[in-house]
Amino acid sequence: MAITLDGNNITTGGVINSGTAQASTSGTAITFTGIPSYAKRVTVMFSGVSTSGTSNLLIQLGSGSATTSGYNAYGMNFGSGSGSGTAYTTGFGIRIASASDLNSGLMTIANITGNTWVAQGNFGNQANATGYFSAGGISLSGTLDRVIITTVNGTDTFDAGSINILYE
Repeated sequence: MAITLDGNNITTGGVINSGTAQASTSGTAITFTGIPSYAKRVTVMFSGVSTSGTSNLLIQLGSGSATTSGYNAYGMNFGSGSGSGTAYTTGFGIRIASASDLNSGLMTIANITGNTWVAQGNFGNQANATGYFSAGGISLSGTLDRVIITTVNGTDTFDAGSINILYE
């Protein structure tokens, strides 16, 4: 897209598109589909997200369905005397400390080349003074068209907050 101003062309960046916020108050997964093939960056945003248990959260990408293996990812918590981490192969992990956590923050997922994506995210929980850092990468079998938020065990249910995405 170009904007003409006084005869000079000024090129603008891509348009940032917002998904529709979904309440994370029930179910074992939140799914965003319909991400267009031109998207080069997706940002997943959490506001006060909680689950019924202590299984760590996962953000998974997909092309037609969820990609549940092949991730090279790591997540760790810090603060309140902690500092432990976990490697993840089934998604981009977000460590949690307790079922009462209300996690807020975002993960940015960017296309590095072809169907290969890298991610970095930061989340926090004021109630237990803990922060969480996640990073990793994945090569998908096809074009990214969905983002799924679930838990490692796949059975803990969402019970608070909301989740949305931006894509550009």
